[in-house]
Amino acid sequence: MKTKLRIAFITLISSFFLHAQQQPKGIIGTSNWMNNWTNFKPALNEYNEATNIIAGTIDKDTRLLKRNTYHLVGVVYVTNNATLTIEPGTVIRGDDKTCGTLVITNGSKIMAEGLETDPIVFTSENEKNNRKPGDWGGIIILGKAPINTLGGVNILPFDLEANLNHYGGQDPEDNSGILKYVRIEYAGRKLSASKELNGLSLAGVGRKTVVSNVQISFSNDDSFECYGGDLNLSNLISYRTTDDDFDFTQGAQINITNSIAIRHPFSSDISGSRCFEVDSYEKIANTDMTKKMTKINASNITLVNLEENNQGLVRESAHIKENTFFSLTNSVISGFEPFVLLEGAIGNGEANLSKITLKNIIANNCTGGIESESSSNNSGLKNYYVTPANGIEFTKMKLGELFMLPNIKVNPDFRLNVNNTIAIGN
Repeated sequence: MKTKLRIAFITLISSFFLHAQQQPKGIIGTSNWMNNWTNFKPALNEYNEATNIIAGTIDKDTRLLKRNTYHLVGVVYVTNNATLTIEPGTVIRGDDKTCGTLVITNGSKIMAEGLETDPIVFTSENEKNNRKPGDWGGIIILGKAPINTLGGVNILPFDLEANLNHYGGQDPEDNSGILKYVRIEYAGRKLSASKELNGLSLAGVGRKTVVSNVQISFSNDDSFECYGGDLNLSNLISYRTTDDDFDFTQGAQINITNSIAIRHPFSSDISGSRCFEVDSYEKIANTDMTKKMTKINASNITLVNLEENNQGLVRESAHIKENTFFSLTNSVISGFEPFVLLEGAIGNGEANLSKITLKNIIANNCTGGIESESSSNNSGLKNYYVTPANGIEFTKMKLGELFMLPNIKVNPDFRLNVNNTIAIGN
């Protein structure tokens, strides 16, 4: 009987690891969900001249219509619990001189629900071939979900009107609306030497807000940044951003799935461009340590450097700071140095390392593995993370072998090429 039980137990454990190895990695889908609504060559796209101006304050429910093209002038605030609804196919062009920026203030909503065949587009006012990162501001959403700064509320450092620039609260279920099948192109204006707008800033945004199928291209700073809040994010695309693709801070509680960052050395800056930048606070003195620290669950993520033989200014795929919970599973990372970098303060202790989960990952053409800013910790990190149970596979494959169709000049398909990777993990 004991022998039979032992065999049954071994079979169960073997089945568990086989199942883990067979989990689909990277972005997934029965078809290429990046088709139809995306644009990887926005500099060449023709947009109609603006027919309507949006400026000042929107303090009552307003609808933007597909038949019009809108010129976003200056900082436009949606206030007074108003809802801004945008029809599928609508184009909004941000003003260059006045740094057109859309701010959804605390309590208001944006309902920007495009279609796969008719996305909503926020883009530069400049003519084709004359567009560049930072042509306009970006989109800012301020919500009432928890953050971990002292007092539970905060303001963004973007020179916004003081009485409208606040976020945070006690409602993780807060609803700021919908962003779905939306493109944001050439945003991220530089305000000063130390301040730059992001493509999409989500500050204290609650989990009833829908952010899905959003492509941010050529942002001059981060593509997506979450300042606290509680969100489920899916089907996001960050393409050739200057700084970080996905930045999380101030106790953000985020589930991000089926999303991709596509980097290029010539679109990165000297600050250290990473796909994931994850911390719990900017300054510990401003943080309420009794509140939740940042916790990110990232699954089925693809992070790729398009230039296989040119690291350029692209850094590690993820930079994780202390007191932060980060889980990256069932994912594909290609072309970074190193694969993951941990802040030196994290050390080798179980209490710190157990906050960071790295499991069922293909690390392709990554020079260096899981490293620490304190190089004396690196051997311990390798022993802790690179184990059969974690299923981290280091490979050397060309992008054309690793992915279905990694060619930006056509409709790219960055799903894993299962025919070429079937042996990985076996």
